[in-house]
Amino acid sequence: MADSKTGLRKPVFTKVDQLRPGTSGHTLTVKVVSSKMVLQKGRPDGSQVRQTRIAECLVGDETGMIVFTARNEQVDLMKEGATVTLRNAKIDMFKGSMRLAVDKWGRVEPTDAANFTVKEDNNLSLVEYELVNIVEE
Repeated sequence: MADSKTGLRKPVFTKVDQLRPGTSGHTLTVKVVSSKMVLQKGRPDGSQVRQTRIAECLVGDETGMIVFTARNEQVDLMKEGATVTLRNAKIDMFKGSMRLAVDKWGRVEPTDAANFTVKEDNNLSLVEYELVNIVEE
């Protein structure tokens, strides 16, 4: 039941195989299959300059896998074997394939180890989408 004072709704959890291009507002619990740092910039002298870190993580549940782009402090949570809940995640398109991301409006939360096995033969980030402009007459 929704709390009338705060208007918070219980999140509806999405499964990986339900993700579609151009969608957002997803809440899902996934296991981290692998994590690879793809960008690390910033001053090595430890000054307070913002460091930028980006990791590409393969995450999934019992329905499939997708690449999650982790940024900065999210990288620390995306350790191989960890289970995380992604709140308010969105789908970004990168070279025609889907990537899952959580921006400043969402959260990455560590959670209890999931009891599912990741379906590794259904990687949604390997599906290539073509942008088609539909001209209405």
